[in-house]
Amino acid sequence: MDLPTSKSTKEWRETTARKALSKGAERQEKFVTSADNEIPDLSTEEDLSAFNTQTQLGYPGEYPFTRGIHPGMYRSRLWTMRQYAGFASAEESNQRYHYLLSQGTTGLSVAFDLPTQMGYDADHSLAQGEVGKVGVSISSLEDMETLFNGIPLERVSTSMTINATASILLALYIAVARKQGVPLARLSGTVQNDILKEYIARGTYIYPPEPSMRIITDIFRYCADELPRWNTISISGYHIREAGATAVQEVAFTLANAISYVQAALKAGLNVDAFAGQLSFFFNSHNNLFEEAAKFRAARRMWAQIMREQFQAQDPRSMMLRFHTQTAGSTLTAQQPDNNIVRTAYQALAAVLGGTQSLHTNSKDEALSLPNEETARLALRTQQVLAYETGVADVVDPLAGSYYVESLTNQIEAQAWDYLHKIAELGGSVRAIESGFMQAEIEQAAYQYQLALEQEQKIVVGVNRFVSEQESQPVLQRVNEAVEKQQVARLQALRQRRDTNLVHRTLRALEHGATGQENLMPLIIAAVEAYATLGEISDTLRHVFGEQREFHHLSSI
Repeated sequence: MDLPTSKSTKEWRETTARKALSKGAERQEKFVTSADNEIPDLSTEEDLSAFNTQTQLGYPGEYPFTRGIHPGMYRSRLWTMRQYAGFASAEESNQRYHYLLSQGTTGLSVAFDLPTQMGYDADHSLAQGEVGKVGVSISSLEDMETLFNGIPLERVSTSMTINATASILLALYIAVARKQGVPLARLSGTVQNDILKEYIARGTYIYPPEPSMRIITDIFRYCADELPRWNTISISGYHIREAGATAVQEVAFTLANAISYVQAALKAGLNVDAFAGQLSFFFNSHNNLFEEAAKFRAARRMWAQIMREQFQAQDPRSMMLRFHTQTAGSTLTAQQPDNNIVRTAYQALAAVLGGTQSLHTNSKDEALSLPNEETARLALRTQQVLAYETGVADVVDPLAGSYYVESLTNQIEAQAWDYLHKIAELGGSVRAIESGFMQAEIEQAAYQYQLALEQEQKIVVGVNRFVSEQESQPVLQRVNEAVEKQQVARLQALRQRRDTNLVHRTLRALEHGATGQENLMPLIIAAVEAYATLGEISDTLRHVFGEQREFHHLSSI
């Protein structure tokens, strides 16, 4: 009996595969990625006929960094294990940080409440009911000192998820470090500082784009001189993806925003190699394991090309896309929350296979509340099991050379380049945002995804299939309503005992600097060290820069 030995994919599909299909159809009519690209039944070397392993793949730690930015990757050092945390008061969040560090977390990631994100003190009328609810409430240097009490800032890397008020929170962190006697050159961490994605996907912006970009480039300049180990921005695709974008849109819109930040810095007179090595990125890790791993590899390759060819960077560090990953909050379900543990584990695996530099794993209860200690520990253990027990950290880029992963990486890259060319034609990210282009693309993708769920073309276990009639209610983290009153009282007491004249002098100096061209960071640091509050500093800048209202789209391109 002759055994079939196909000479090509075409022949295999017409013989062996067709014979199998004649006995029963595939389990669904169409297999697609998040960007609605059809997934082939089989990938072979024929899909990579034009693939150049030297120029498109290369070696780890070498241009174009497709295989990772470090030669040894996790064989040399595991990714930083961060757990995003912050709630209620600075005291309670400080206790959670100490707990997480005792459990093996290797980096802190700070969540701030909405008033802090929007530049309002805890006693502002618009802060009522929101103090400490989705993050920690920070109004002054006193709060920041409490938040990091007993935490050695020279040894712990801290990421702060803050944007419109990023300059103020960074200034507060610097002031705490000075009080601890820590040289600024030893501080390591990241401030998110990505305002463009706020206009696209989240909405926690304060000022119009132009002054917002000025504040960002002032941070670039200040940190290049004073905080060489600090990542001055975390250009975020995470929130773009959470708003409903596809993997392709996440890559394209994130890199488009990154291009705008680099252009703004160059326009401000900075040398590209003086600041580009301090840029970092923040991506989502969603459910499709192979698509997510390919997405990270495509983004890394694209950024290397953009920095070398578009911006003529010379330093290899300027071409390295260094990124933090968080598992996808939008995939977590209130139904059967234990399923979220499994989802998070697979999403974390995709991030590691894709070469992330740091990782946050969501807790199982985050569709219902802030995580409690037990669920936060379990989320951390998910990373630790992945790192120490699965073997995936023992080899550099184990997916390289996979016919499917390499062809999917190429496909994501090609489609992301199409978006970048379109955005460039529109005049760049700011113009594309003002016209509503990115927002409309994300809205359409989100609509298509919801439609697929409702029609059961996409299955979410426990939601539209395998539903349980009775479910147990987990123990949820609650923020005590007394927190707001305590924060207000503490803030008002601070205002009574501080040097009011000194506060006013520093705020007047900040206002004068904002009307001119002076770098705002030293002026903000002086203000926070005088115990001017976050709200007072924000209001000073509001007075000069004005406030951005919701964009009225010029078109629905």
